[in-house]
Amino acid sequence: MTSTSTGRHPGKRLSPWRVAIGVLIACALIAGVVVIPWYLFTSRPAVSAPIGPRWFGAYYDVTAADAADTSASSSASASDGVLLSFVVAASSDSCQPSWGGAYSLMDAGRSLDLDRRVEGMRREGAHVAISFGGAKNTELGTACSSVNDLANAYSTVIDRYSVSTVDLDLENQNLSDSAAGDRRAQALAKLQASRRADGSDLTVWLTLPVGLDGFTQDGLRAIRQLLQAGVNLAGVNAMTMDFNVPLSGKSMADAAIGALQGAHDQLERLYADQHEALPSDGAWGVLGATAMIGQNDVRGEVFTLKDAAKLNDFAQDQRLARLSMWSANRDRTCGPNYPDLTVVSTSCSGVDQGDASFAGTLRRGFSGLPGGDATPSASPTASLPDDAETAPYPLWTEGAAYSAGVRVVWHGYVYAAKWWVSGGYQPDDPMPTTDQTAWRLIGPVLPTDVPFSLPTAPAGTPVWASDQPYDKGAVVSYQGVPYRAKWWTRGDVPSDGITDHDRSPWAVVEDTAPTTTPSPSAGP
Repeated sequence: MTSTSTGRHPGKRLSPWRVAIGVLIACALIAGVVVIPWYLFTSRPAVSAPIGPRWFGAYYDVTAADAADTSASSSASASDGVLLSFVVAASSDSCQPSWGGAYSLMDAGRSLDLDRRVEGMRREGAHVAISFGGAKNTELGTACSSVNDLANAYSTVIDRYSVSTVDLDLENQNLSDSAAGDRRAQALAKLQASRRADGSDLTVWLTLPVGLDGFTQDGLRAIRQLLQAGVNLAGVNAMTMDFNVPLSGKSMADAAIGALQGAHDQLERLYADQHEALPSDGAWGVLGATAMIGQNDVRGEVFTLKDAAKLNDFAQDQRLARLSMWSANRDRTCGPNYPDLTVVSTSCSGVDQGDASFAGTLRRGFSGLPGGDATPSASPTASLPDDAETAPYPLWTEGAAYSAGVRVVWHGYVYAAKWWVSGGYQPDDPMPTTDQTAWRLIGPVLPTDVPFSLPTAPAGTPVWASDQPYDKGAVVSYQGVPYRAKWWTRGDVPSDGITDHDRSPWAVVEDTAPTTTPSPSAGP
C-alpha cells in the first residue's frame, strides 16, 4: 500500500537533509536581523589603543613641605614624575585655585618659593605634574558653577607651572557630586581640544578610591562621565590604601592586589560598554596604583617595604601603566623624638626604612614619563648672573651672619640657611656633606623674580650714630633704610639685621609710617 502526503507540496517528501538546510537558513536570516543593525549602527572601538608610558611618580604635598625643601624626596630619581598636590578651590564657593586652601598661586610663589622649586625639579630631570582635589577641601569642579569658569581655573594653574599632565584626585563629596562630574568632564575635554588645536597635548589621569573589590559606583560613574564627554583619558589610578575594613589576615600588598584585580575587571566591562579601545595589554594598560607608604590613616593598616616590593612585582607582571605613592614628603624613617608611630605623620613613614626608600622600591621597572615625553616637561635654562640690583634676595657675603630660613642668592641660585651661620662654606661648595653645610639649595633665580628691595625711611627719621645708645623700640635710619631696636643697643650696625634675625638687635621696619624719635639711654 502506498502512502499519500498532504500539505503545500502533495506527493513530495522532505528529506532530513532538506530539513537541516532549511533550519540553517532560517537561523542565518534571524541572526542577520540582529547582527546587521548592530554592526551598521554601533561605533566599535579600534583593535587596540596605543600603549602609554609605564611610569612612577610620587605625590608631593606642597603645603606640608618645609619651605626650604627643594626636592620632592631625598630618594627621588631624576627621571621620576612629581605630582604636586593638591590644587583646590580657595573656599567652597570660590572658583579661584589655591594650594590646599592655604595659599593662592601667587602666595605659594612668594611664601613657599614654589615656582623656583618647580624649576629646580625640572633642572634635575623630573616631569612635573599637577594634582587637583584630594581628600580634604573642595575640588574646583565642585566649586565652579560653569564649564567655562572651571576650564579657566584649570588653565590658570596649568599655564603658570607649564605642565602637560594633570591628575584629578576625586574623593568624598567631590566624587559623589554628579553635576560637578559633568562640569569637570566637559571642562577637561574643552582644554584638551584647545591644546590639540595649538599643537600640544594635555595628559589626564583620574585617581579614585577603591575597596577590596575595586572601584565604587561613584568612581565608575566619574570614569564614564569623562569618556562620554570625549576626554582622552590616559588612565585610572586606584588609591590602594585606607581600606578601613577587616583584611582577614591579608597583607596590605595582598589587599591592594585584590583591589586592582577587581578594578581591572570593572574597567574591561566599562570600556567595552562605552565602545572605547583599550591597549593591547587590556585594562592593565590604563590602570595605576597608589599606595600610602608606611602607616596609613587607619591604625591597623601599615604598608611596609616588603609590601612595596610585592606590589611592584605584581605591577610589572601585569604591566600596569603607573605606580605612585603618598607621599614623597613621608619617604623617610621617623626620628627618635616621634613617640607614637601609629599616628600618621606628614614628614615620615612610621616604619623603619633603614637605608631603603619606598620610591626606590616602587619605581623599579617603571622608567617612562607621565605624558610620554622623551625629555622633562621643561628644558633646563642657563643660570642668571648674580646682580644685587635684580636678585630676589641679598647676595651671599662671606662675613655676614644669617639666621635659619634666611635666603640668599649665589651663582644664579637661591639658598636657604638651615641654621644660624656666619662664614664657613660657600652655599654651592661641592665638598661638604648635607649635614656639614649650613645651606639648602632652593632653586634657580628666575627671569620673573621681583628684585629684593628694602623700605625707605620716612623723612625726618634720625640717622643712626655708632656712639649713641638706643632703647628697645627706637627707630633709626641707616643708609636710607628704617630699623627698629629689639633691645638696648649701642654700636651694632643696623644693616646686620637684614639677614641676622636672631642676634642682631636691629630689625628692618617694614611699616614706614611716621615714627617716634629715639632718645638717648642711660644704659641697659
